Amino acid sequence: MTLEARARAALGRGDFSLAADTAKSLILQDKDQPEGYFLLGIATAETGQIGKAVPLVQAAAVRGPKAEYLAQLARLLILLRRDGEAADAAREAMALAPGDARTFDTIGCVLTRLGDHEGAIKPFQCAVAAEPDNLDYRYNLAAASSYTGRVAEAGAQYEAILAADPGNARAHYAVAILSRQTADANHVTRLKTALAEAREPGEALRIRYALAKELEDIGDPEAFGHLSAANSAHKLSLRYDFAQDAAIFDAIETVFAQRNSALHQGGGNPDDAPIFVIGMPRTGTTLVDRILSSHRDVVSAGELQAMPIAVKKLAGTPSRTVIDRETIMASAAIDPAAIGDAYLAQAHHHRPRGTARFTDKLPANFLYAGHIARALPNARIVCLRRNPMDTVWSNYKNLFASRSAYYAYSYDLMDTARYYARFSRLMGMWERLFPGRVLQLSYEQLVADQEVQTRRLIEHCGLGWDAACLAFHENAAAVATPSAAQVRRPLNADGVGKWRIHEEALAPIRDWFTEQGIALD
Repeated sequence: MTLEARARAALGRGDFSLAADTAKSLILQDKDQPEGYFLLGIATAETGQIGKAVPLVQAAAVRGPKAEYLAQLARLLILLRRDGEAADAAREAMALAPGDARTFDTIGCVLTRLGDHEGAIKPFQCAVAAEPDNLDYRYNLAAASSYTGRVAEAGAQYEAILAADPGNARAHYAVAILSRQTADANHVTRLKTALAEAREPGEALRIRYALAKELEDIGDPEAFGHLSAANSAHKLSLRYDFAQDAAIFDAIETVFAQRNSALHQGGGNPDDAPIFVIGMPRTGTTLVDRILSSHRDVVSAGELQAMPIAVKKLAGTPSRTVIDRETIMASAAIDPAAIGDAYLAQAHHHRPRGTARFTDKLPANFLYAGHIARALPNARIVCLRRNPMDTVWSNYKNLFASRSAYYAYSYDLMDTARYYARFSRLMGMWERLFPGRVLQLSYEQLVADQEVQTRRLIEHCGLGWDAACLAFHENAAAVATPSAAQVRRPLNADGVGKWRIHEEALAPIRDWFTEQGIALD
């Protein structure tokens, strides 16, 4: 067996120390050959040393550009948030005509992380064509197809996965949210069978969410019981306590009460290109993003982490979490222009070319609205507001990224209500500190009077009128959120008052909001 084969075999069985030692021997054998550097880089990355791995893989690519080297380099660069370099490496890898399914899939995954869902279709298709029995590759193609509106293709891929693996929880959940189910056409029986046979808590979580979604679609109140069981178990696994989020809200309020801090000095970056669409999740942020990106002068950049990353990097805090109390407190010492510059540099790699303005629709940017107002004084901010009860219910019933700290509150009804109350209080503070900077847009009013509210939205964003904004459902751009199916239909009131289906179970939340003085109408 050659040294290269030994190193690859060691990587395959997880013996990274042996793989590294063998790769070093390969380098000593011939320092001009790329393979040793590449394998040493991959072994180094597998031990968590991404920063040390990148120069090694780059050294391989310099000595002999191969699609495999460049695809793996792109993957590592994404992990380091070096998005622009990752995009270049991924596209160069694709141009070199990869010869294996894994490299195609890696390119597709990188492009997906960059928000280029359309670009990811071809490499995912090639991966599936090369290895049709690999269900992970099929899932990635199905997801990209769903994001880009290829619903029939997505459905066919998910069903192929389930034919091969009837208990595949990811595919079950994806099928459930792909379209609205009906009493005559649903997967309830299949899902109940899969739930009974689920082997792992994570599988049961996704299948229960899928089952609850389909049951709610057909008007079956049994949906609530499945959600309650799934969420209770998942909250325990996360060890979440609302105090974690309360500390973040407290820190934001403290920082912006310090009027003499560096964050309150300086003029920020004057670029007016960004339009931030913020709010609690599942309140219409994707809808408004689609409306705005239907405008001739606006394109959607998706849900960017650019602002959280800019603040985190400049704050210099050592924690591994992007947002925490320490990071927010440290942000008080940052020059706002530096935040604006860092944000625009990060966003640049995700921003499609060809239009003057772009939307960033990360809902959680409501936590950073003050930073945005100071760092980008000419950027526009739109905050979606939805009935508190519908907001709580919609957050509770949707499975977000299951390990994301942003959404840890959503697995408990009372935690979600408390989170909504702090969100609402924070939005009130932003209005007092930056009057008129944030357009508070009511989801219910938008549904009830589409043109009037759309014109109000367009005017706030400093745009000329474009009638295409009223036909947002015809927008062919990709959508990578749970709202993908809804925003491809004309505006409707189906989501208004949905909480009342479970009014009895949600009564404690309604009563708590009333006690807190939070209006429910």
